[in-house]
Formats: sequence, C-alpha cells, structure tokens
Amino acid sequence: MLDWAERHRRDLPWRSSRDPWAVLVSEVMLQQTQVARVVPRWHAFLQRWPDTSSCAAASPGDVVAEWQGLGYPRRARNLHRCASTIEHEHGGRFPDELGALLALDGVGPYTARAVLAFAFEHDAAVVDTNVGRVVARRAGVRLTPSAAQRAADEWLPAGRSWEWNQALLDLGAGVCRPKEPDCGGCPVRRECVWAAAGCTEPDPAVRSAGVSRPQAPYQGSRRQARGRLLAAAGAGAVDPTAHDPEIVHSLLEDDLVELDECGRVRLVGRISPPGSPAPGG
Repeated sequence: MLDWAERHRRDLPWRSSRDPWAVLVSEVMLQQTQVARVVPRWHAFLQRWPDTSSCAAASPGDVVAEWQGLGYPRRARNLHRCASTIEHEHGGRFPDELGALLALDGVGPYTARAVLAFAFEHDAAVVDTNVGRVVARRAGVRLTPSAAQRAADEWLPAGRSWEWNQALLDLGAGVCRPKEPDCGGCPVRRECVWAAAGCTEPDPAVRSAGVSRPQAPYQGSRRQARGRLLAAAGAGAVDPTAHDPEIVHSLLEDDLVELDECGRVRLVGRISPPGSPAPGG
C-alpha cells in the first residue's frame, strides 16, 4: 500500500507541514467540510493566526467570524480555546501526548491521533470515516469503535505512521468509496474479506465505527437558522426578538454569541461596530 500511496497521494497543502498548529487547524476544518472548500480557508486562517499565541490573543468572536461559511461554528470556538489552553496551561508548547491532546476542547480520538501522526510522526493510527470504512470492509464485519481502533493499530507499520495514515485516508476517499468502490484498483483487495465475498450486501462499513451517516438537508434546518443569525451578528449587533428564541438560546449556550449592554446579540468577545441599531430600532 505504501508503494501505491507514492503514486496516488493527494497534493494537499497541510501535508507539507509538520507544524502541530497548522495540522490541528486543517483537521478541525476538515471535520464535515469538503477538502476543496477547506484549502483556501486554511491558508487564510493561518495567515491571520499563524500560531497558538496569535490565535489565543484574538477575540473568540473574530475567530468565529473568520470561520463563517465552513459550518459547525463550535469548531472555531473550540479551536480558539485550544490555542488559549496551549498558551496558558502548556506554556505555549504544543502537547505531543495522546491524553493531553484529548483534554483540549473539541479534540477527539481521531484528531488527537492525527496530530500525533502528521505533526510529530509518532506511531498513531487514525480512524476517520474513510479509514473506518476501509478497516470494516477488510475485516468483513461491522466494527465497534474500540475494534476499529484496534484493527487500525494492528495494521500500522512501525515508523511509517505519516505515510501509512495518509495512504489509508486517500484509499478510503478515492478507491474504497461509500458507493461503487474501485476494488480492482485497491492495493489491499487480496486481504479484504468483503471483496473476497463479492462485495455482497450488507456492506460491513454501513453503521460501522467512524463511518459517517447521511445528514439531514441543510435547507430550512436549524443549522441554517443558526448560521444566518451568526452571520448577522458578525456584521453588527442584532435584535434577538427578530429571531427564533430557541436559536438565540442555543448560540448563547454554545458560547458563540453574547448579549451586549443593550440586550442585542453579538459575536462573543467582539465589540459591535459603531452605529449598530438598538433593539426595535
């Protein structure tokens, strides 16, 4: 598979970096957002905040505003909190141990291991939706989270963590696809139990650990309403009575917005632009 990866590895900008902050930003952005949308936003974000120190010094509202259009803005709030924790609790030194990474806001098992593998090149196997699909089909059975991680750990060749994990991610994204997988072009088809069975239903990857499920439509959704209010608050203080109170409450609970002295909604930690209208006016 490593030989296959040399010929098929995707040219993604964050793959040329071993900076843990740049790697973390890319991994957080890539959660539930397509690669093509992430590339320009990753460059822009790091140009503005190239390290944890600059991000921690920024207002959380500015970070959330920069995130607009990527979706799931809690990721931006968590990224700001990660930067603050690294600066204030780790003396500006990025942790390179699994437990310390998992303690950071919004950093789960995949993201923590991705930082270990892609920034520090430690032996750590990553399991995201693409890798989860590959290991489940190779095993021929639906896997629990612990079983999927164990399968990935056992498959990882020592000392080759960076190349191996990138190869698995590319294999899942381009070959072992959710629908119409290209088994003929797969470098591990000879050891794939599902392929040996003729790729018959049920697909073991369906509902296996880490494998994503179809999302509800965005149009008309609660996510869309939250995004509209956040965008409005990014442009200036907003009268909360013009929006669904449940949406306002959810954003307040997530610490993405706050109320100013006039009771208007604004991005958290951000001063409203001059001339913002008062409630009802």
